[in-house]
Amino acid sequence: MRKFGRLTTGAASAAVVALALTACSGGTGEGGEGAASDEPITWMAMLHTPTTPEKDGVIEKALEEHTGEKFEMQWVPDASKEEKINAALASGTLADIVSLTQGDSTTVRQALTSGMFWDVEKYLADYPNLSKVDPQTLESARIDGHLYGVPFQKIKARYGVVVRQDWLNNLGLEVPHTIEDLTKVAHAFTHDDPDGNGKDDTTGFIDREESFRVGFRSLAGYFGAGQQFEVAADGTVVPSFTTDAYKDAMEWYRGVYEDGAVNQEFVTVQKSNQQDAIAQGKGGIVVTGLFEAKNYMALAQSADPETPMSWALVNDITAGDVERRILTDTNGGMGGWLAIPKSEVESEADLKRVLGFIDKLMDEEAFALMTNGIEDTHYSLDAMGVVTIEDQTAWEQEVQPFASSRPSEKVITYKSTTEYVDEGNALMLENEEYVVTNPAQSLTSETFTRQWSTIEQQVNDAYNQYITGQIEMADYEAVIENLRGQGLDKIVEEYTAAYAKVNG
Repeated sequence: MRKFGRLTTGAASAAVVALALTACSGGTGEGGEGAASDEPITWMAMLHTPTTPEKDGVIEKALEEHTGEKFEMQWVPDASKEEKINAALASGTLADIVSLTQGDSTTVRQALTSGMFWDVEKYLADYPNLSKVDPQTLESARIDGHLYGVPFQKIKARYGVVVRQDWLNNLGLEVPHTIEDLTKVAHAFTHDDPDGNGKDDTTGFIDREESFRVGFRSLAGYFGAGQQFEVAADGTVVPSFTTDAYKDAMEWYRGVYEDGAVNQEFVTVQKSNQQDAIAQGKGGIVVTGLFEAKNYMALAQSADPETPMSWALVNDITAGDVERRILTDTNGGMGGWLAIPKSEVESEADLKRVLGFIDKLMDEEAFALMTNGIEDTHYSLDAMGVVTIEDQTAWEQEVQPFASSRPSEKVITYKSTTEYVDEGNALMLENEEYVVTNPAQSLTSETFTRQWSTIEQQVNDAYNQYITGQIEMADYEAVIENLRGQGLDKIVEEYTAAYAKVNG
């Protein structure tokens, strides 16, 4: 591994990659033979906090002791990551480990496929933690069949449907687990005065302008639609919004909207306005992350400490005879790559040393250090396993910056005393078995890169118009047909060929 000179704070930021690794362990690679370097591993990592941890601080030292490796972090402020990472990739001023968290960036994907970084897949089986990376996450992290870095692991599917439990109780209704029951609940929440105030001031669903990409996207998954793209019976890779299952979901949701059971102005509602409406009790069903219930409670309690609000968290909605499924909202649990550049990590021996370091960061002890800090200094742990941060200021300065660099978020799930947190975590973990991912995510289509955003926006507009009754299904289908000659068919052709090549 190449030796780096001492970086000033400004130079480290300009350099782009935080935590560059500079050493590795035994073997023969493209850079030649010999023992691994004993220089510190450098790491370009993203900084999501206002302050940078002190160099050689307590967490860094503890991680060095646990991993047996010296390392140096090069922090890149998250707000400027695109500019700085792109500059670093272009200039080759990289570290031994580069955190590439922009999974959909054309620049990043081109750099990964350029031969600049090691394909690490064949090495993962040699490490106790890396060998257990979820197969769906690995598939989502590959680019055209190659794995150019260790994937950051996230929960694969966090979504579900949260429903006002107190309103269900008031109306004598059961928690819905099917689309049919969810429809009945939405109607009742709209027409049967669920809050008992004698006013016609509630609705079922509270949706927002991102319905097409967020809330409805997840609902369409229950009907059998895929995550953005799916593989049809004839082997073609098609956009999910062209499928019968997706259109069935649209027809259902339009009916719910026409019943008044979706907030009628959703196409203009921002996320913050949606949250406010939920907290104010204007609606009782939200398609969202299962972790959001605690946030809705906090908002409601800040306005009214005596709020009657309570929530049912539902992760097993099904439609008709479609088997239980849930679309990923985290790119298949793939939050980017810990990429290892060949320019810095020149030998296979050094590569193995870096991979060994990353593997040890996935141990429970390292995860705890990067999440909570040092026990009895930053946090305490009670007999039930509940973590309490004892020194918030020290934790924010010394520990929090490392959290976003954890190679996996899934090592330990800590218990909480906050209502709905443990339940939400358990249901998200349960979702893992039923996740549907995007088969095109790991493939390359030049036409997709150039034209998808324009195509998708036109479909989004047609979706909004259809749900709100401005156009009919034939008009929506006409929009799709018109887009076929504007690049949509070419995207299908390119993805289908790429899928066949990788899976042939």
